[in-house]
Amino acid sequence: MIYGDVDLGIVGHDMLAEIGAYDPDLVVVHDALGFGQCHLALGVPQGGKFANVHSLDDLRSMPWSEASPIRVVTGYQNIARKYFQDKGFQHVKLLSADGALEAAPAMGSADIILDLVSTGVTLRENNLREIEGGKIMESQGVLVASRSALLGRPELLPLCRELIERLEAHLVAENYYSVIANMRGETAEEVASRLLQSELLKGLQGPTVSPVYTTDTSSPLGAKVGLYAAVACIHKKKLYPAVKEFRRLGGSGVLVQPMTYVFDEEPVRWTQLLQNLGIDDPSSVM
Repeated sequence: MIYGDVDLGIVGHDMLAEIGAYDPDLVVVHDALGFGQCHLALGVPQGGKFANVHSLDDLRSMPWSEASPIRVVTGYQNIARKYFQDKGFQHVKLLSADGALEAAPAMGSADIILDLVSTGVTLRENNLREIEGGKIMESQGVLVASRSALLGRPELLPLCRELIERLEAHLVAENYYSVIANMRGETAEEVASRLLQSELLKGLQGPTVSPVYTTDTSSPLGAKVGLYAAVACIHKKKLYPAVKEFRRLGGSGVLVQPMTYVFDEEPVRWTQLLQNLGIDDPSSVM
């Protein structure tokens, strides 16, 4: 994108900050795609002269000098330079290395590392640890685009809108199940009223209640008298309590289905993208 050969791309927030943060042509379309979560942090040796270093203040107060600066190996030179300047470090030497950075302190070629951390296992395996105040930024996948391409290619903005809509709807849906239960009651309204008394079963905007139809010809349209299907969107973390709540309120035959998309109102990120591009009339790119 920086070289003008790509219109859209997915990168980590860490790389966006390192390479593209100051590129005026780079536009963030979606800043939280929900995968690749990790964080950028300092890795400090467990022992030796760092044994009593437990915070960024401890690290900064060590006797670093122009002749003996703190040596930091990292693949994030721009981020590291700004970070140490902002944190008041006066004597810092940034180094780069091929291969695994975590081995550099043990080999004596660096004092500490600045790198991505996910579970922390790699740090521990190399006798490194994080310190208080040493977390630099959170990172995950982000969708970025070329500003000039968005403004210069009429077909690209509608595509971006669809991508934003689908991504937002899928990310919301990942947190929910569609739960269906058979409920006995006098009317659909009475069943809905009963369900709305429970915070667990209100769903996104309230449950949907409809008659259950069978092949019984003794009732109009085959509707089974006094039996209704109740549908609610339930957060995954509250699934089992919600199932028990359905049962408590007279439900049976509870079905649970994964949700793929939840399309709601127009995504805020679409509006923000238009504002970023200076487009005042959304209808012009529908």
